[in-house]
This record gives sequence, structure tokens and C-alpha cells, in this order.
Amino acid sequence: MRAAVISDIHSNLPALESVLESIDSAGAEEIWCLGDVVGYGAEPDACTNLVRSRCDVCLVGNHDLAALGRLDISSFSAAAAAAARWTQEAAGEETTDFLGALEPSGVRCDIGLFHASPRDPVWEYVLSTDQADSCMDVQAQRVSLIGHSHVALFFVRTDPADEVAAGARGAQAGEGSELDIKSATWLINPGSVGQPRDGDPRAAWLELDTDAATARFHRVDYDIDAAAAPILEAGLPKHLASRLYSGQ
Repeated sequence: MRAAVISDIHSNLPALESVLESIDSAGAEEIWCLGDVVGYGAEPDACTNLVRSRCDVCLVGNHDLAALGRLDISSFSAAAAAAARWTQEAAGEETTDFLGALEPSGVRCDIGLFHASPRDPVWEYVLSTDQADSCMDVQAQRVSLIGHSHVALFFVRTDPADEVAAGARGAQAGEGSELDIKSATWLINPGSVGQPRDGDPRAAWLELDTDAATARFHRVDYDIDAAAAPILEAGLPKHLASRLYSGQ
């Protein structure tokens, strides 16, 4: 089965629409969303409507929980907190009902799905091999997918009994990078649809072939001006619009 994996949309409708067009062109049979449908951007209802209609699986992320008032935002940056408060006021009932019924983790096709990490599905940013190693110790599935960090990357660990290969190793993944995931333990992040932070402003998604056991990273151009304009019009912090152009 060919699945498209998306994450961290963050109310960026132009990015989501462009990614869905790319997914349709690739012929994916299912779409799995790892959460953070809302937050930061200014089109929460439109993005949630698309996710609800197009995705076969959707998790809840920390910004989704913040929009529902279920998460303490005291640790958020000033801009993130402002966006969370704005989303609480702006999001419609259908959006909150949909997000409110979701969980931060799940399993599909014997692949673990987590918004943040297998150790902490809501909060942990997995960006180092030490973190990945600890996550692999507790994940029930051989392959797990994570979001949250907004960085397209992967970690892999081979036989822990092999002293030479012991421990996880990982790297960021650029456009077209393909992984053979037939063996070993994997932790894979598709990157962010709506707010990439790996220096590439293009929207990200992952193409997963469960039969061939491959994972391929994709980047998609989208109209950043069209995503930035609603943020500014809503009176949200300008930084949330300007960062989209740099992928940071």
C-alpha cells in the first residue's frame, strides 16, 4: 500500500493544497496526518476541513490541543501563544469537534504513528541520535513516524548486538531522498507541510510504500505570499509570516 504522510500543517492552506495535489499525482492510496493541523497560521477551519475529508488517519498535535484549551501554553514562544489564543477564538465548532476527538498516537499497517515521539507523543522534539535511540528502545513497532520538529529527517538502528553498528544514526533528508526500510529499526519525520524549519521553505511530505518497504521524501513549491497575507491580515505576529520565506 502506498501512503502519503504529512505533518505540521499549521493552518497553512496554500501549502496543504499544493501538497495534496502532489500526493494525488503520485497516486497515494491513503493519507496519514501526524497532527498540528492548526496553530501559527490563519486558516484553521479550511485546513481542518481538508484534513477531515482527505486523510484516512489524523493525530492531534500540541498546537491542536492548545487551540482546544487542553494544553498549558506558558512554555510557548510569544508568537506561538498569540497564535494559539487567536485560533481558540477563530476556529469553528466543526474544527474543534474534529480535533477534540483525535489522539496523539496510533498504529497503521503495523507502523507506529506519533505526533512528537514514542516516549512522549505530545511534546518531545526528536533531533539527536541519543533521543532517537531512547525512543527506539520503547517503540513497539519496527518503523515509527514522527512529526513536531518540522525537520525532514530519519534515524536508523541496526542490530544492537553488533558493537560496530550499535546505536542510532540519522540525517536530514532532502527532496528525493529514498530509504530502504525492509530491515532495522526506523524513526522517520516527513517534515512540515506548513512551516518547515530545515532551511527549505517548500512544503514537505513523505511517500511510504508498505509493500516495497521504501520511504521517499518530497518537497513542493507553494504560494508563500498567499499563506503570509492572511497571517498579517489577522493581526498575528509578523514573524509567523516572514519565517515562511526562509524555512526557519
